[in-house]
Amino acid sequence: MSDDTVVVWDESLLAYDMGDHPLDPVRVELTIALARELGILNRPGVRMVKPEPADDALLTRVHAPAYLAAVRNAPRDPLFAGYGLGTSDNPVFEGMHESSALIAGATVAAAEAVWRGDARRAVNVAGGLHHAMSARASGFCVYNDPAVAIARLLDLGAERIAYVDVDVHHGDGVQDIFWNDPRVLTVSVHETPLALFPGTGFPDETGGPGAQGTAVNMPLPPGVDDSGWQRAFHAIVPSVLRAFRPQILVSQCGADGHRLDPLADLNLTVDGQRATYLAMRALADELCDGRWVATGGGGYALVEVVPRAWSHLLAVATGDPIDPATLTPPAWRDLVASRSLGREVPLRMTDDADPSYEPWQPTGEPNAVDRAIAATRKTVFPLLGLDPHDPRD
Repeated sequence: MSDDTVVVWDESLLAYDMGDHPLDPVRVELTIALARELGILNRPGVRMVKPEPADDALLTRVHAPAYLAAVRNAPRDPLFAGYGLGTSDNPVFEGMHESSALIAGATVAAAEAVWRGDARRAVNVAGGLHHAMSARASGFCVYNDPAVAIARLLDLGAERIAYVDVDVHHGDGVQDIFWNDPRVLTVSVHETPLALFPGTGFPDETGGPGAQGTAVNMPLPPGVDDSGWQRAFHAIVPSVLRAFRPQILVSQCGADGHRLDPLADLNLTVDGQRATYLAMRALADELCDGRWVATGGGGYALVEVVPRAWSHLLAVATGDPIDPATLTPPAWRDLVASRSLGREVPLRMTDDADPSYEPWQPTGEPNAVDRAIAATRKTVFPLLGLDPHDPRD
């Protein structure tokens, strides 16, 4: 296996543009620009790969043919409605099929490179459209690129694939698509569905018949900070991955759990997000011989958060992590200013936060985070042969 890292990128990925909408492609443009100015994309062993669109054969591994036809036809029909399209969340836009298929193709290219041994790790920051269902657009997502890539890995012979989703919103589309497939473990750490879209992701969602225990959900109460989030992540994710023994790890790394994100209610920092990326890389190294495919996802603090968070992700995937105290390059700040976005430009790659945490223990006076941890462990751990009360599991 090559030790290279593939970064799938081309400016044409920015065509996934819903117009005046929270999911602004400028966040991806600014991420790549920041990573380039920091020298991350020029590191030895980093290969930039231009994506090709996923064809219908790939897309219909996940999506219904009638849905693909609707996505193609919707921009030509001013009265189109249906399949979740034409809403404020999922407006119809020109080139919708083509740009969505390109994002799916980019994540598939990342997955293929890792599975075939051409790279140890691969990243598509434009991907992570995890809410799309088999026959319905949802949550700003038209085609579910992580699910398409996972289906491709299954076709290539993968027998155990772990999908870990750290977006603030539940990874409902990927969970739904693989609900009955015991070969795919879906793990989602997110804000409670009692407070946030999409209203799913409770602990008792554990997988369909024959696949029970392969859906794992860790919903967290609003207001959780880095220490609580890290405590929950480490109380659940390493244990279930070790029990499942995946051959490859696929991650959705939405940055919308940050305290500045306008669409959610958690209080994470870029320092905490960086710590999570390091933890996922360590788990891939421990369990999957390093095989890790990472995608972007949500994130709506377009300047203040997403470019820094995903530049940290790219740094972790390509080698040494970036020192949090690193200054953002002046050329990048100038680029942000030229976009006239009216946002405060961060001067450093840190929020000056300490992402350390106290490991979970089944004793003491439980707080809201510990109650959530206990609920998930009690529900799903026995299905995986784990002891919900043993902190070593």
